[in-house]
Amino acid sequence: MITFYGYKKCDTCRKAEKALAKLGKEYAFVDITEAPPTAPALKKMVQQSGAELKKFFNTSGVQYKELGIKDKVPGMSETQIVAMLSGNGRLLKRPIVTDGSKSTVGFDEAVFSKAWK
Repeated sequence: MITFYGYKKCDTCRKAEKALAKLGKEYAFVDITEAPPTAPALKKMVQQSGAELKKFFNTSGVQYKELGIKDKVPGMSETQIVAMLSGNGRLLKRPIVTDGSKSTVGFDEAVFSKAWK
């Protein structure tokens, strides 16, 4: 089963949901702001996605800017960054989609379609 970590008011998430529907995929929606992935789950998703950990930050988000995350991250360990992201879903780039063996972060139609065909 595919798990879709997203936010209903997010245009990018809505586009990704439409893409999954177009591909005929069923998924469980999880509000990333209310129930972000746990630190171990997030660490696994980062590894599966092949993306750098920094790609999992919602750099255009209000909290990212207000909390000065850009300046804090260089001095943090991977464990600290994962703990921070798993503790605040508003810091996470969305959507994060996973089936337990592969994961994607964000929405690029070509990458998304290839991963979830």
